[in-house]
Amino acid sequence: MPTRRNVLKAGAVAGGLLLASQLTRSGSPGAPTGVPAGANGISGGGSHDESHETHEDPPDDGSSSPPHSTLAPFSRPMPLSPTLRPVRRDAEADYYRITMAETEAEILPGMSTPVFTYEGYFPGPTIRAHAGRRVIVEQLNLLDRPTAVHLHGGVVAARDDGNPMDPIPPGGARTYSYPNEQAAAPLWFHDHAHHAESEHVYRGLAGFYLLHDGPERRLGLPGGKFDVPIMIRDAQLGQHGELVYVANNQPGRTTVLVNGVPDPYFTVDARKYRFRLLNAANMGFFRLQLSDGEFVQIGSDRGLLAAPYRTRQLYLSPGERADVVVDFSRYRVGGHVDLCRLATVDAEPVPILRFMVVPATHDPSVVPDHLATLPPVREPDVTRDFSLRTEGTAFTINGRTYDHTRVDTAVRWGDTEEWRVTNDDPMAHNLHLHLVEFRVVDRDGRPPDPGEAGLKDTVRIGPGETVRLRATFDTFEGRYVYHCHLLDHSSMGMMAVMDIGR
Repeated sequence: MPTRRNVLKAGAVAGGLLLASQLTRSGSPGAPTGVPAGANGISGGGSHDESHETHEDPPDDGSSSPPHSTLAPFSRPMPLSPTLRPVRRDAEADYYRITMAETEAEILPGMSTPVFTYEGYFPGPTIRAHAGRRVIVEQLNLLDRPTAVHLHGGVVAARDDGNPMDPIPPGGARTYSYPNEQAAAPLWFHDHAHHAESEHVYRGLAGFYLLHDGPERRLGLPGGKFDVPIMIRDAQLGQHGELVYVANNQPGRTTVLVNGVPDPYFTVDARKYRFRLLNAANMGFFRLQLSDGEFVQIGSDRGLLAAPYRTRQLYLSPGERADVVVDFSRYRVGGHVDLCRLATVDAEPVPILRFMVVPATHDPSVVPDHLATLPPVREPDVTRDFSLRTEGTAFTINGRTYDHTRVDTAVRWGDTEEWRVTNDDPMAHNLHLHLVEFRVVDRDGRPPDPGEAGLKDTVRIGPGETVRLRATFDTFEGRYVYHCHLLDHSSMGMMAVMDIGR
C-alpha cells in the first residue's frame, strides 16, 4: 500500500525528473490540456453498474461507500492525456525517458489520492508513434516494488514485451525497443509484473500508445486536437478519496473514471471528432451508447476496419479498444449529448461523460467508405482447444495456473492456428494474446459483428460461450504469454506460455 512518506519522497524525485520528457499539450475549448496528478480537473459523483458477472461479494471493510461530493455531475472538464515529446531523435528512432513513481491525484475535489504514475500523470501520458520508425523507451522505476512494462498490441521482440517474470527492480531502469512494424492502431502500455499487475494498473500504471501510418493519414480522418484518447475504468473510492484495492472485488468498484475523473464534461465543436476508447478496467465490462445518435466505428484493437460500421452500442471487455467518429454537427449548439454506460442491451443508460456542443469550426475531415484492406483469414495449420475456468480459488487455462518455467503451447513459426476458446465458468472472461493479431471467426457458430471483424488482440468470452479465432505467427520468435485480461484473474493464474519457434 502507498504511504504518505513514500508518496512525498517518490513524488519529489519524480518531479525533478519530469523535465526529462517534454510535453506537448493539445485539447479542446473548455477542457484542460494534459495536467499532472494532483492538478487534474475533477468532478464528483460516480456511476453504478452491475452488468459484469461476478463471483464474490466484497468484504465489509467499512470503506466500500464512496465519499460524499457536493460537486454536481458534469461540472468539471475531462482532463486530456498529455502527449510525450522525445528527449532526442536520430535518423532511425525516437527516444523517451519515463519515470514510474508514487504521487497524489485529486480524483475527487479536495481529496488527495495516492496513485502510481508514468511521468507523474494519472492516467499516464500518450506516446504517438509512426509505423516504420522505432521508439525506444527508458523506464525508470522509482516505486518500492518491481514493475514490468507491456506494450499491449505491440509487435515486439520477446525481451521487450514486458514479460511478467522479467521485472524492473525498485530503483532500476530498463530500455524497451518498439520497432512499430505494424499498421496504425490504438495501442496502450501498462504494468505486467506477475501477481502485481492487477493492483499496479488499478493504481494508475496505464497510458496510450497511438500508432499512425501513411495510409491512415491519407484517409482524412479527424486529427490533431480532434483525435482524442479516452480511457474508461472503474474504481472503489474510500471515505478519504483513496483507491481501495481488493482483489476480485468488482461489485465494490462503483465509480466510473473517464480519463481519471468521475462524470466530466468535454466541450466539442459542432464537427467530427475521433475518439480512441479504451476499457482500462481490471474487471469491469463497458457497454457504451450515446444518449442521442450513433457511433461510426472505424477501428478496433489492432487497426482500422475494412469499412465504417454504424452502431448504437459498443461493448468492450477489459483491454479492448474501439476507434470511433462522432459527428457533433448533428446536435444543437448550446446543447449536449452524453456518453452512457448500460448494464444490459436494453437497460437504462447511465451517463458517464457529457459532450457540450459549441459553434462549429471548419471541418475538412471525412470518413471514407473504404478504410483499409485487411489480410485474408487463412486456413489453419493447427487447431487447438482452450478452456477458461476457475477451480476453487485457482483461475486456470486448460486446468493449469501460470508457471513461467512451463511451455503450454509450442507454436511453429509461420503457422496459422485456430484457437477454440471456451469459457467454462458462470462469469465472464476474455483472452489477450501477446505479439500476434487475430481474427474472430465466430462465437458459438455466429459470425462476429462488423465491429469485431477486424484485427484484434483481445476478445470477450461470455459464460458458456465458445469463440473461434485465427492467428498467424510470422513475426518474432520466442516465449510470450496469453491470458485473461481481467487482470485480477491473470494475477491469480489465468495465464499461459507459448513458445514460437522454427
